[in-house]
Amino acid sequence: MWPDAAGHADGAGNADRATFSLFLSHQQPPDRDPQAALAEQLEMVAHVRDRGWDGVFTGHHYLLEGVRKLQPAPFLARLSAETGDLCVGTAVLLLALENPVEVAETVASLDVLTGGRFIFGAALGYREAEYDAFGIPPGERAWRFEANLDLVRRLLEGEEVTADLPWCRLDRARLANRPVQRPRPPIWLGANADRAVARAGRAADAWIVNPHARRDTVAGQVQVFRSARAEAGKPDEPLRLPALKEVYCAETREEAWRACAPYLGQKYRAYLSWGQDRAMPDGDTLDLPVEELVDQRFVVGSPEDCRAELRRWRDEAGVAAFVLRTEWSGMPAELAQRSLALLSEEVLPPLRAESLPGARQ
Repeated sequence: MWPDAAGHADGAGNADRATFSLFLSHQQPPDRDPQAALAEQLEMVAHVRDRGWDGVFTGHHYLLEGVRKLQPAPFLARLSAETGDLCVGTAVLLLALENPVEVAETVASLDVLTGGRFIFGAALGYREAEYDAFGIPPGERAWRFEANLDLVRRLLEGEEVTADLPWCRLDRARLANRPVQRPRPPIWLGANADRAVARAGRAADAWIVNPHARRDTVAGQVQVFRSARAEAGKPDEPLRLPALKEVYCAETREEAWRACAPYLGQKYRAYLSWGQDRAMPDGDTLDLPVEELVDQRFVVGSPEDCRAELRRWRDEAGVAAFVLRTEWSGMPAELAQRSLALLSEEVLPPLRAESLPGARQ
């Protein structure tokens, strides 16, 4: 079960120690055998379940170019049969593209399937192809996202909801399919730009940091998040952020780079082609070689290197809930498994034993 000794409802590891989860993007080359690929993902879930990790997450996209992936709800429902006491979540669901009633029903269902261990992560998204496919013009995206988020939250909390929106009309509707967690599962919002970080501060339990954000950028945006929380009347609690991190561990730094650079580099070239740069803060870019992108972004190297970099994110940026991705489209399963084994055996145990900055002793 996700450790939350302080009794908070944000799901972001608000206990005395950091938490560590596995992120499965399940993005595969189109010609991969999908059932063989799924079996490999299930092996990774079994690995983290049996070695003391805290959770498993996945993401959400439509109409990806050059890769195939399963949609998050059926994928997580399948994984939930294998996760034991792990938390399960989306990091993140593209909420503006969805109907809020369907999302609320799905979140409640997944919370039941996981025994009250579901975390609902959502974000606005950035790919034009996805918004075009659902006929949502640029000027309506943020409004639709915020309206959907409000309706999903109220439905999950058991409110009687009335709404008259072009895509959703409700007349005193109430969700009979309530989640196990009360008042609802934790809500995490992904955010890149300051405006979106402020939205997370106002409207969510936690801001989940994206995998390509620089650590100094995140440290600067922490005040944006805190200020928005204060303006919304939320308590000024110790900062406990969740963050999705790209991680690859090998016996040496050189070996780690040889193993992951082709696949990690391809992933970030895809992000660039999809328009991810446009969603990032001014002055930041992904239009760099992967060897330069690593600085203050990725966690790549020996076990000692990985421990040191994760500590920097914990101590300098306030990250307490790490969601680690250690495989990318096209990477052979054995390479991902090698990294996962070193993370489980040499990287995470000492970090899990260390108290968070400011934790009660």
